[in-house]
Amino acid sequence: MKILKYIFLLFLLTLFASTVFVATQKGDFDVTRSRVIKSQRSTVFNYVNDFRNWETFGSWKKEDPEMTFSYPNNTVGVGANYSWKGKDGDGEMKTIAVKNNVSIHQKMDYNGSLSDVYWTFKDTAGGTKVTWRSKGTMGFGFKVYSAFKGGPSNVIGDMYEKSLINLDKTLDYEINTYSIKVAGVVQKLGCFYLRQSITCKISDVPKNLRIMIPKIINFFKKNKLVMYGKPFVLYHTYDVASGITKLSVCIPIKEVVYTSEGSDITSGQLYPFKAVKTILKGDYSHSKEAWRKTFVYIAKNNLSQNTNVASLELYYKNMEQIANPSQWITEIYIPIQSKTAVVEKSKPAEKPLETPVEQAVETAEP
Repeated sequence: MKILKYIFLLFLLTLFASTVFVATQKGDFDVTRSRVIKSQRSTVFNYVNDFRNWETFGSWKKEDPEMTFSYPNNTVGVGANYSWKGKDGDGEMKTIAVKNNVSIHQKMDYNGSLSDVYWTFKDTAGGTKVTWRSKGTMGFGFKVYSAFKGGPSNVIGDMYEKSLINLDKTLDYEINTYSIKVAGVVQKLGCFYLRQSITCKISDVPKNLRIMIPKIINFFKKNKLVMYGKPFVLYHTYDVASGITKLSVCIPIKEVVYTSEGSDITSGQLYPFKAVKTILKGDYSHSKEAWRKTFVYIAKNNLSQNTNVASLELYYKNMEQIANPSQWITEIYIPIQSKTAVVEKSKPAEKPLETPVEQAVETAEP
């Protein structure tokens, strides 16, 4: 019995000594890893700047398949955040500063370990040099964990190295895997809708859509409204010379809905129009090529664009439904001249349409 007591006391002393040793170790850490990603800088920056994409390249997801993620309304740019729960603990991260295509600064809390996370993006031979840095203070739990794993540099550094490799592979496939098909002339049916409108640079459209689409979808959820179709964008003006566009992000509704005065969400009605339809499967960055092919088709078939009607992009499968850009489906409708073409009106009619846009059947013409 005395032997067992001595063994037990020795175990307690060892445990106490280990605890004291770990607790008195330096808690600060500063870990940096870099890699050249074989994609252009703006593409890499925009992908990393959206927390919804982190599941596709983060090594932590592969090591813990049961890890769950929670996303708020905004996952892009300053103020964006997300949180997670996993077998090794819970955490949350928030973006506090962004310099477009140059850098991102974030704050992270992982099981009590607080850190500042920095991303930098630089053009280099072969693509974009991405540098990922984490600087902070370890909580006791992470001290213990890292002590058995060779220190925070090994733990965080190994995770960053694997994730950057995944980021390179993911971008190479997800961004560059796409297809474009011009479906021909169709009759686009109308609908009532709620919209949010902005005027912005054409080059900023993809970034703004990543923010605006989730925002208006959240408006529907918050107000318990029913979506009667897929989100779409109306391009009221699209001035290539000045690089400026005026657009509205819209969601179809069954009947007229009036919003409160001063709200940036307003109602409208889209009237049926004849258009050339093009289907883009893949990342939205290829939309410029899809639009170009649509205009080539219009010219080749001696058609004429109807500039009195707003061009339209419908997001049949979008970022809110699928994380992988290679699986997104965007339908582009460029209005063409027609005897029955009707100009889009801003005020809704008194009688609602009977057919929701998601149930509409488009009729192709030879």
